[in-house]
Amino acid sequence: MKKRLAVTLFLCFSFLLPAGEAAAAETQPGQLHAYLRQGIESAFNLDHTGAISSFQKAVELDRESPTGYAFLALAQLFSYETGFAPLEREKSREAMLRYVGDAVARGEKRVAKNPRDGQAYFALTLAKIVKIRLALIQKSYFTVAQESAYAWDYLEKTRAGDPNNYDNYFPMGLLHYHIDQLPGVTRFLSSLLITDGDKHKGIQELELAVQKGDLLRELAQAELSSVYINYEKQPALALAMTLELKERFPRNYNFSFSLAIIFSELGRFDEAYAIARDLEKGIQGGKPPFAPQLQPRYDHLLGRILFNQREYTRAGEYLQKTLKDAAPYNARVRASALLRLGMIHDIRQERKRAEEYYNRALEVEGGEGVAQVDARRYLKTPYVPSSKNPGS
Repeated sequence: MKKRLAVTLFLCFSFLLPAGEAAAAETQPGQLHAYLRQGIESAFNLDHTGAISSFQKAVELDRESPTGYAFLALAQLFSYETGFAPLEREKSREAMLRYVGDAVARGEKRVAKNPRDGQAYFALTLAKIVKIRLALIQKSYFTVAQESAYAWDYLEKTRAGDPNNYDNYFPMGLLHYHIDQLPGVTRFLSSLLITDGDKHKGIQELELAVQKGDLLRELAQAELSSVYINYEKQPALALAMTLELKERFPRNYNFSFSLAIIFSELGRFDEAYAIARDLEKGIQGGKPPFAPQLQPRYDHLLGRILFNQREYTRAGEYLQKTLKDAAPYNARVRASALLRLGMIHDIRQERKRAEEYYNRALEVEGGEGVAQVDARRYLKTPYVPSSKNPGS
């Protein structure tokens, strides 16, 4: 009944407008969605300029809507995390914070007028996610906890105001899964301030976002693939998703690195090396989006492949090369290399050396992620390779 009434009111209102204005009112949501999709496609293909241009067009359709600003903030975050030049990274950071402010101001204005505006709450959620990620990089954990609590509140209000927004399940799954990965006290406090960690529920929500999501489907797909590869140690479940992402976004070398790791973990070494060779050519050629700064990541990839082939001496040599780089954008690569070097020493029953590397992995600033989760685990219990796959 309410739906029929809304349609009737809309039709009545459209007759009161001049023909051109009525057409604009009908097509604007479609145009907004088209610009957002174009921006997402460009961002995933590492075309930062194209992504910003499309999101700016979305903003120009309605400068008082928070949605376009929220996606601009996400695009600048992506540029900040994947950029190499310090000056460009700082510009991205400044723009990111500016767009977060724009999205929050407009989102709060919208929900003050309409407390059930699910679209505005969702834009607020995206803005908070950007602030959370930046706070994590800066190790501002009070801000992380505070903004995560806000984000969860907005997520619940998004679900109440717009229950058919399946993109909402991406940040919900993200929080449910990764809170479950936190150390004991931190996990307990997070459950009090935000929500209980539940990795099984988190995976289900991410899967739902992949199956039925719209604007955040690719993000959910990439995150779920990462969860299966790194945290769940089930690379076979990530294979189809990563192959699809690599095919759709051929310029995005991140999916090539992920696919090479999956093949390595599955023991399909010829395929892993084939991808590694293509990556090496791209890095040596230097044609954008490739750059010399990817060399440590390539060295880490070869070290990981060799590790899975049980060639520990050669693996260690490549992993040590990775540690020569101190750039902030390669922090997670260094943490992962230190973890693998510790695992090699555990295999050789050199426990004190292994512990030294695990502790060094935990000390890497900006290295938060699966490597530090595993380092804590192996400090408690020495690493022992499985009979099927030494990387598990």
